[in-house]
Amino acid sequence: MKVICDREKLREGLAVVNNVIPSKSTKPVLENLCLVATVDAIEILGTDLECSVRYRIPVSHGRGEGDLKEPVVRVEEPGIAVVPSRVTLDFVRDLSGSEVTLTTHDQNCVIQSGEDKCELVTVDPDEFPVISSFGDTPTLSIQGGNFTRLVNRTAFAAAREAGRYAMHGVLAEVEDGMLKLVATDGRRLAYSSVECQSRPVDRTRPAIVPTKGMQLFCRVIGDPLEQVQLHFGENQVGLKTKNAEIFARLIDGEFPRYAAVIPKESSNYVEADAEMLTRKLRLVANVTGTEARAVRMRLTPDNLELFGQSVGRGEAHARMDVAFKNASAEIAFNPDFVLEGLKSCESGIVKLEFNEKTSPGKFTLGENYIYIVMPITVDA
Repeated sequence: MKVICDREKLREGLAVVNNVIPSKSTKPVLENLCLVATVDAIEILGTDLECSVRYRIPVSHGRGEGDLKEPVVRVEEPGIAVVPSRVTLDFVRDLSGSEVTLTTHDQNCVIQSGEDKCELVTVDPDEFPVISSFGDTPTLSIQGGNFTRLVNRTAFAAAREAGRYAMHGVLAEVEDGMLKLVATDGRRLAYSSVECQSRPVDRTRPAIVPTKGMQLFCRVIGDPLEQVQLHFGENQVGLKTKNAEIFARLIDGEFPRYAAVIPKESSNYVEADAEMLTRKLRLVANVTGTEARAVRMRLTPDNLELFGQSVGRGEAHARMDVAFKNASAEIAFNPDFVLEGLKSCESGIVKLEFNEKTSPGKFTLGENYIYIVMPITVDA
């Protein structure tokens, strides 16, 4: 193999693939990436067996105008090389030259730019896992920025403990031309949806995608206006951009019946300025301890008072104007959960609905965006 490549484009591709490669693995081959040079491109492949990346730098991509474009990649000799992932990225990143030459001979791969050179021991390509590709599979199309926003609205609410359980991923559903994402950890739930530009002919079954996979999908979307393609398979979901194909193995298990958690009707309805509520909530939360993270909200007509306290620290309260018409109501939440949701509020106005102080709080944070938080029982 002999390839001459634009250093920055190569660095970008290596950085994307390194997001999925484990630093330590019981299968040492997974700590490597695979470079595949063909007549028209160089592909960079990596996997941890849960998620995989296929990043492509085509020969036709170039710099300059018209016919004077300089190729980003020149493949002088096709071939394959499996090299240590982190070392390769670090060396290419620290090079000062504009071009990098990759050459293989015997059992080594030489990375060179100007007078700087690194020679790496390669691994037998037959040991590297097979990485999926899209091919002619049916896909649905969605604008990259819309997909990223959908993931940012929901993935933070997924369970974070280790393990392959249903709540450690994000539920994805396609229904009536809408892509819906849902995430929950049992104490709060985030739900959002967006319209797709196209969808497969066959009905897409619900899929639980690992949170890591969803975040990896977002990392490869460079242009928010680009149309990205999604494919839901039997045991994995894939996302395709102009330069990358990402695949994530689906999580087995039954996702909680989230529709039953979302209140259909509420007796208490509040509208508040999202930025002001964030400031007041953070202010009062400062005195709450790690053993009892709770802030009480007491509502009277057009008024919200917030209370927080903990043994050994003291207590704090704050008030703000809100739109509330009932005589009075009270509810308490973990402030961290509410603040995480408010970070994604896009309308500037947050709407809170609930029935009793023991019933879930329904926060509407934007169009087609609902965030449910379970209340906390505190002493008066």
